[in-house]
Parts: sequence; structure tokens; C-alpha cells
Amino acid sequence: MIKTKFGEIELKLFPELAPKHVENFIKLAKDGFYNGTIFHRVIPGFMIQGGDPNTKDSLKKDSYGQGGPGYTVKAEFSDTPHKRGIVSMARATDPDTAGSQFFIVVEDSRFLDRKYTVFGEVTKGIGVADKIVNLPKNDRDLPNDRIEMTVTIVE
Repeated sequence: MIKTKFGEIELKLFPELAPKHVENFIKLAKDGFYNGTIFHRVIPGFMIQGGDPNTKDSLKKDSYGQGGPGYTVKAEFSDTPHKRGIVSMARATDPDTAGSQFFIVVEDSRFLDRKYTVFGEVTKGIGVADKIVNLPKNDRDLPNDRIEMTVTIVE
């Protein structure tokens, strides 16, 4: 569950598709890693991205998008399409560089299929992602308003 000031986004995780990514996301969430991070990249008609620890510091905007947990997780690609509501891992050019950053797809983005690791989907609260994706933002897709998240695992 991702809590924001616009409401809650409930996720269903897919351990059968991406066991290492799901395990990593749950571990980071339980450790409080995501709490206080923001959605630092919003692109209307595409997705919202968050989970970078650098975003906890509002004075380090130049480093947003570069942070992670200090390790990477090997890609776990699947045939699951990047449709609206899918939760997938962000990464650098190398497929095996996912760490903590993730994104929620707000419009079908099939060009990402088999290139990014799908590890869950939104089951409730996709409207919250819609609100976030349409916020006023700067030329680097960073919302003008800090949308902090708290991520909790409900078992």
C-alpha cells in the first residue's frame, strides 16, 4: 500500500513473475526505505516514478532519479503487458540495474514489454496516480509539489 496526500494506492504483488523484485520491494518497504521519498518523475499519458532515496532531501534535486539501495536486482522479464495500473521497476540502460525505483503505468505502454520487470499492479486507487501524473511540473518532469509516499506491506 502506497499512501500519499492524495489518497492510497493498493498494490497486488506478483511473486510468481518476479520473485526477487517482489522480495526486494517488501524488504525495502518493511525497512521504511520508501517512507519520505517522492514521485519525482511524472509523464502524463505514460507513468509516475518514485522510490529514489535521494528525493528525501529537497535540496538535492539534481540527484533525483540516481539513487538506490546500494545494490541491484537482476532483471526478471515476463510476458505481462505494461497496461494501465501495472507496477514495474525503473532501471538504467543495463537491464540488471533495478534497485528501489519503480513506476506505475497510467496509460498502456506496450513498448516497455519484456524490457522492464513487472512486479505488481494497482488494485485500488489508480485515480491517485492520475492526480499525481497531471500535477504541474518542471522541465525535468519533477512535480512542483512534493508528493511524499509511505509504503506499507499488508499481509
